[in-house]
Amino acid sequence: MTHLRTAGLLAGLSLFASAPQAAGDDPLTINVTAARTPQSNVDTLASVTVIDRDEIERRQAHSVQDALRGVPGLSFSNNGGLGKATSVFLRGAESDQVLVLVDGVRVGSATLGTTSIQDIPIDQVERIEVVRGPRSSLYGADAIGGVIQIFTRKGGGPLTPRLSLGGGSHGTQDYSAGLSGGGERGWFSVGASYLQTRGFNSCAGRPFPPGGGCFTDEPDHDGYRNTGVAARAGYRLTDTLSAEAHYLRGEGENEYDGSVFSSNSSDYTQDVFGARVDWRVLSGWQMSLSGGRSRDLADAFHDDSFRSTFNSNRYSASWLNVFTIGAAQRLTLGADWLDDRVSGTTDYGQDSRDNAAGFAQYQGQFGSHELTAAVRRDDNQQFGGHTTGSLAWGYRFSPTLRVMASWGSAFKAPTFNELYFPFFGNPSLEPEEADSYELGVAGQHGAVDWSLNLYQTDIDELIGFDASFVPVNIDKTRIRGLEAIASTRLAGWDLAANLSVLDPENRGQDANRGNQLPRRAKLLGRLDADRGLGAWRIGASLYGEGKRYDDIANTTELGGYVTFDLRATYALTRDWSLEGKLANALDKHYRTANLFNQDGRNAMLTVRYAPPAR
Repeated sequence: MTHLRTAGLLAGLSLFASAPQAAGDDPLTINVTAARTPQSNVDTLASVTVIDRDEIERRQAHSVQDALRGVPGLSFSNNGGLGKATSVFLRGAESDQVLVLVDGVRVGSATLGTTSIQDIPIDQVERIEVVRGPRSSLYGADAIGGVIQIFTRKGGGPLTPRLSLGGGSHGTQDYSAGLSGGGERGWFSVGASYLQTRGFNSCAGRPFPPGGGCFTDEPDHDGYRNTGVAARAGYRLTDTLSAEAHYLRGEGENEYDGSVFSSNSSDYTQDVFGARVDWRVLSGWQMSLSGGRSRDLADAFHDDSFRSTFNSNRYSASWLNVFTIGAAQRLTLGADWLDDRVSGTTDYGQDSRDNAAGFAQYQGQFGSHELTAAVRRDDNQQFGGHTTGSLAWGYRFSPTLRVMASWGSAFKAPTFNELYFPFFGNPSLEPEEADSYELGVAGQHGAVDWSLNLYQTDIDELIGFDASFVPVNIDKTRIRGLEAIASTRLAGWDLAANLSVLDPENRGQDANRGNQLPRRAKLLGRLDADRGLGAWRIGASLYGEGKRYDDIANTTELGGYVTFDLRATYALTRDWSLEGKLANALDKHYRTANLFNQDGRNAMLTVRYAPPAR
């Protein structure tokens, strides 16, 4: 706690408020997730990180997890390599307390409450926006830690093909192709990808007590295969009316280690379909209607013998109205509808539920002061009504120095497993509730962009387990954190760094009070250095995490680690390039979940055809 208190004291002495954007963001960088309407990052009263396609390719990311690695305050636990079950922890919140959207459509499993981000094909992704901090006042349930929104490639401009061919360690193959274009009124993008790896032994488990991990001993290669397709197209019918539709699908097979009582492979499908209509009704009134469906489907096997099926279908619709009511004031009124349905081999007491909600948001600027306020009311078929709100204030001392303070409440609805799973569920569960407070500052001094965020999140009614292993509302959590971000250009090098200090503490009234929440490290940090040298572009990344515990009792410790990645790109011609990446170059052995292995030194080589926009 000493280092956290020291950092918090320094932050407090400087009147620091939540950084409105990650340091180094271009003023023209736009996000739509923080306020559900387009807004420049530098004008957003929230902590936002935007990862665009250029950065995905510069870092040579081969998965969504790889692209997100190093976002301030964000960490993972992974069950054994590429394509294996991955949990996202944002600002210390549980993995099922992070809302994930794809092109505005809510995705994820209604039974587990989490999203299989490992199955979203990164080759079809145009941009990822990460909003840190509660967003239930705009999105409803699950957005306690924040929101991750993934956007597929949009297209537009001249007809442009793209192609990449890659291969590397563990027999990994990564291929993708696509075509995009558009005219004066229309735009489109279509793409397909294929990723396959032989993998490595995902789990060093033991079949008998004390057991752990996968509760079996299967020292084999655990492979993974993903076939992805995506399509997105839109058309401006008139100067005030436009329509768009999108589709994303990832399907394949995942092998892992599991006992005869469970499974050791699965066939999965994750897809998202949606459509949107935008209409400028009047000069000061913009309306949009959108809807979609997402599916999370899985068939589990053990040595090719069928075990179970779990299917989630989520249907959603939104109506959004944005009113410009002054030179620098905006009012947003909206309504959301969500219907979750589950099916499969498990007989749930209830297999569907719906949620209707209405919300309002005000955004205004008064001289150097900025204000955002939002309120939302959700009416859920299972847990009834729930009201959340948020309030944020910002002040600009100068064009290069800005402070901000914010508060937000949030909640998470219990999952179908927690409510209805046979001999396990508890239909009397209440939603988890949270309040979060944030202070910080962002500025620019010379060539250095920097920001500092200080926050605290208190979560009540946390779902835990009683002596009979039935989920009940018993626990409390207090999470304190500090995020420091800086970027600059020095001697031709583009440098970016961030450090997150976290104190995720269990505040329940039991023997675990004061313990560190499982699988969250107290220290996270990343340093990137990139430089162009003629036809070459070279780069390196240093990423590290402190120790963590695998269990709530803090008896199983997972050591901290630091990994070092090297990358290089050579422009063969204007359109063709050769990329190489050496990940975990120092061959560090580490685990983010007990007994589940992580990859050692590994390499990828990719040939890419990507004509520049004309």
